[in-house]
Amino acid sequence: MSIMEISEIREYLPHRYPFLLVDRVVEFEPGKRIVALKNVTINEPFFPGHFPHQPVMPGVLILEALAQAAALLAFKTRGFKPDENTETYFAAIDKARFKRPVVPGDQLRLEVQQIREMRNIGKYQVAAYVGDALATEAELMSAIKVPNNG
Repeated sequence: MSIMEISEIREYLPHRYPFLLVDRVVEFEPGKRIVALKNVTINEPFFPGHFPHQPVMPGVLILEALAQAAALLAFKTRGFKPDENTETYFAAIDKARFKRPVVPGDQLRLEVQQIREMRNIGKYQVAAYVGDALATEAELMSAIKVPNNG
C-alpha cells in the first residue's frame, strides 16, 4: 500500500525531471521515519555517461534521493507544503558508505530515520537498499529556510 503517490510527492518537493528521485512513499511515521522507492531504469539521463558499457547510478544521486526522502519526512511531519520561496539545503553528509552498485532495473528502497530536529535543521540516518542488500548509508543534515514575511 502506498502512502504517497508521485502527484502528492510533487506537492512537497520542488524537483522535477530529471532530478525528482522519489517515485513513491510506502511508509511514514511523523517525526520518526519514512520509506520511499526509486525505480532505476536504463532511461535515466546519467547512464549514457556513467558508464556507457557498464551503467552505474552515481553515488551522489543516491544520496540526493535519500535527501529528497528526508525532505518529505520533514515537510510532511510539519504539515507544511513548501512554496517557491522555501529553500532546502544540505548542511552535512557524514559517514557515507557505498556498499554495492545500483544499476538499471534495480529498485532503491530509501529508508530515512530522523535522529533529531532543532529549529529548521534536521539530522537523519539514511540507507538505500536494493532488495535486502545495503547499497548506501550515511548521516545527513539539512536546513530549511522559509523567508520571513514580517
